[in-house]
Amino acid sequence: MTLQTEITPEIIYPIEDNEPLAESYEHLRSIFNIFSCLTQYLTGQQATVLSNQFLFYIQGFPRARVAPDVMVIFDVAPGGRPNYKIWEEGQVPKVIFEITSPSTRSRDQEFKYYLYEQLGVSEYWLFDPNGEWIPEQLTGYRLQGEEYQLIEDKISRVLQLELRIEGQFLDFYRLDNHEKLLAPDELFEALQEEQQARLEAELRSQAAEAVIQQAIPRLQELGLSMEQIAATLGLKTI
Repeated sequence: MTLQTEITPEIIYPIEDNEPLAESYEHLRSIFNIFSCLTQYLTGQQATVLSNQFLFYIQGFPRARVAPDVMVIFDVAPGGRPNYKIWEEGQVPKVIFEITSPSTRSRDQEFKYYLYEQLGVSEYWLFDPNGEWIPEQLTGYRLQGEEYQLIEDKISRVLQLELRIEGQFLDFYRLDNHEKLLAPDELFEALQEEQQARLEAELRSQAAEAVIQQAIPRLQELGLSMEQIAATLGLKTI
């Protein structure tokens, strides 16, 4: 008599869907800037920022998934993952950003809206960089009880950031000190300016030192003592 053991097939949770990351350059740039700014902002916290990765929300059902453009999850280990399974991590995303367009409007406004609402995502933001169907380019919803309510002040309470539109960009400003979160290109420019300022300061210092070294012998020839030379050049000691 042969005993047959039933083998349960392994459930595969994919990590990609072979779909393009974004439908236009403006959308891709928006996703990248939001992801980069928030990743830098949350460095050192028990939080992670994920972009265009599958969010699985029902265990055992790999088709029950969505891929938010950017999602922020708190109280989890920092860093990336191949995908995000709510039942494994134990946390639902707190904030989700979708870069929207007329082609995704229906799904963003209906399916994703109600899904994120049911999952308990605290804030859901829709950014239309080209203003194709959102005239003001940005709209957000905050979970009140079990339903979303429109965010009037464009402030993320979860992130403690103010959201502002600058052309086709979504900028973030800290509520505590009103400083802007710099995008990657802005960080690069700031670094270049800082390096240039340091170089100029070093050159000025070297030039001043050279002038002093040249002046000391001449002042000695005039009969000044070292104390008098120090006082003349504004030096503490020589």
